[in-house]
Amino acid sequence: MHILYEDNHIIAVNKSSSEIVQGDKTGDKPLVESVKEYLKERYLKSGNVFCGVVHRLDRPVSGVVVFAKTSKALARLNEILALRQITKKYWAIVSSPPQEPQGTLRHFLVRNERQNKSYAYSKAVPQSKEAVLHYKTLGKSDRYTLLEVDLETGRHHQIRCQLAAMGCIIKGDLKYGAPRSNRGGGISLHARSVEFVHPVKQERIVIEAPVPDDTLWQAITKDLQQ
Repeated sequence: MHILYEDNHIIAVNKSSSEIVQGDKTGDKPLVESVKEYLKERYLKSGNVFCGVVHRLDRPVSGVVVFAKTSKALARLNEILALRQITKKYWAIVSSPPQEPQGTLRHFLVRNERQNKSYAYSKAVPQSKEAVLHYKTLGKSDRYTLLEVDLETGRHHQIRCQLAAMGCIIKGDLKYGAPRSNRGGGISLHARSVEFVHPVKQERIVIEAPVPDDTLWQAITKDLQQ
């Protein structure tokens, strides 16, 4: 487990693309349980250990995940999230460059629970929710383009769905049109950073997650990490 940040109130971890944040029907061990085990061992805690899930990432997505170590911190972080006072930046490796190097995408998404998939529409339709994100091009390789995405809303599969609707399918994302999967079943979408005012200390913090140890990720982000 790669810990990115920790204090008395919160802990942030760099999730791999194979991990789940919370338990699901697969029965696989979730990241939140690994964090609880770490806290129990590190601080010699007896009994149940509190670890509140602040936000989630889809299983095939890697990057920073924040957990609360106290109920007070969890309540305040939930409030910050609800007020959209957390800035989340994602990096995505896509198959085709966007027509414009940067811009804003606005769609209306409908979630299909049975398929576990969202569909994008250009105008409001029944059961749809508005989805807005901002993107810009950060780099390129021979075959792929690296985009940075700044989420304004947080919808189901929002980045995956909206980028695919623009013709920029995330590498390895079979569900949204990629021709083949990545090794290990992950997709090339990485939660790069979160920025917010600390719920207790009241100071602004930025938590950044290194990209996966993967040849393409390292090559396409090389100039950004110097």
